[in-house]
Amino acid sequence: MINYKCAIFDLDGTILDSTDVWNQIDLEFFAKRGMSMPEDYGKTIAPMGFERAAEYTVKTYNLSETPQEVVAEWNRMSHEKFENDVELKSGAKKYLEFLKANGVVLCIATASQEDMFVPALKNNGVFHLFDHITTLKEVKRGKGFPDIYLKAAQKAGFNVADCVVFEDLLVGIKGAKDGGFYTIAVYDENSKNDIEKIKIIADKLIYSFDILIEKTDED
Repeated sequence: MINYKCAIFDLDGTILDSTDVWNQIDLEFFAKRGMSMPEDYGKTIAPMGFERAAEYTVKTYNLSETPQEVVAEWNRMSHEKFENDVELKSGAKKYLEFLKANGVVLCIATASQEDMFVPALKNNGVFHLFDHITTLKEVKRGKGFPDIYLKAAQKAGFNVADCVVFEDLLVGIKGAKDGGFYTIAVYDENSKNDIEKIKIIADKLIYSFDILIEKTDED
C-alpha cells in the first residue's frame, strides 16, 4: 500500500550504486597530488555539491588549483564512469516503475551534476520515470538542511505531508527530517559507520529496494 503522492529520491548511494566510483575518483585525485585520501573525505563532501566541495577541498588541503579547475578535473574523471559503469541499486528500477504505474510523482534531489547523472539514469532505463529534477545549485544550503527537499516538493506541487524522501546519507536524512518529511534510509556501504544514528533518525531503513517490492507484492 502506498500512502504518499510524491517520492523524492537522492541519487548517489540511493538509486545509483555509485559509491565505489566516487571513492575511486577521490583516491586518484589525491594520489595525483602525492597525498592519501582522508578517511572521512567522501562522507564530508557528499552533501555539498561540486562547487562547494571543490571550494572545501582547495581550502582544506591547500591546493594550488582554483575550485573551478578542480570541478573541471572531477568532471573529466567522472563522465565516462557514470555513463558506462554506474548501475542501479538492487530493485530500484522495478520499484520506480511500480510507483510510476500507481500515480506517484517521482522527483530527484541531488548534489550531483546533471551532465553526469542524466546519462547514468538513461543508460539504466529510468530517466523517463522522473517528473522533476532539483539540484543543490537551486538552493542556498547543502543537504544538511531541508532546502533541496522543500524545493523538490514545491516543484511537484505537494505539501511535505504528501511526500517521502529516500536518502542514504545521515546528513541528508537529518535535513529531510528537519523539513518534516517522512524519510526512508537506503543502506549504502559509504554510510555503514553511521548506521546506528541513521536507524534513530530515519522513519524506516531498507537494505535494498527489493524489500519494498516484496511488501507491495504481498499487498
